[in-house]
Amino acid sequence: MKAIEVPAITGAYLFEPTPYADERGFFCRTFDTDVVRSVGLDPDAFVQDSLSRSVRGVLRGLHLRSGAGEAKLVRCSYGKIFDVVVDLRPDSPTYLGRAFFELSGETQTTLYIPAGCAHGFQALTETADTSYRIDRPHDPAEDVTIAFDDPELAIPWPLPITSMSQRDREAPSLAEVLKHRES
Repeated sequence: MKAIEVPAITGAYLFEPTPYADERGFFCRTFDTDVVRSVGLDPDAFVQDSLSRSVRGVLRGLHLRSGAGEAKLVRCSYGKIFDVVVDLRPDSPTYLGRAFFELSGETQTTLYIPAGCAHGFQALTETADTSYRIDRPHDPAEDVTIAFDDPELAIPWPLPITSMSQRDREAPSLAEVLKHRES
């Protein structure tokens, strides 16, 4: 497994496993404490694992947490997703930077998203299972959502949206969220 820096988002990393493939399929390590530690992250900081299942065209996000935020490891364990990260850390050299990824069950690549960044994804396959490893217990009172179609972000979602939560559909603009965070 190797760690690759994401230039568009300071502190973000892709963790690419080295799969062993044969006639049975493949085997690969999806988390390695030594590799995580090698880029300055605490592997013991992750306290919660979650899984979402989405169908083709479903959009989830853009989500982040208020307060201290939350860092997370995201991996598409089955299927394929278009994944988006937006840096909303005012002191970051990549503030308002955006990065797009295709994560898939075929590669099992994991994306590390630092606290203070918004995250969202769209399912590209009929079934897409997305695994999350989060560094703080979830507190719904800290949930923040940003409009997926905010023109300032201009995210190139690859498919027509087939479904999303009401919360995501009614999310405020980036400007509104940033204004609220400053007050």
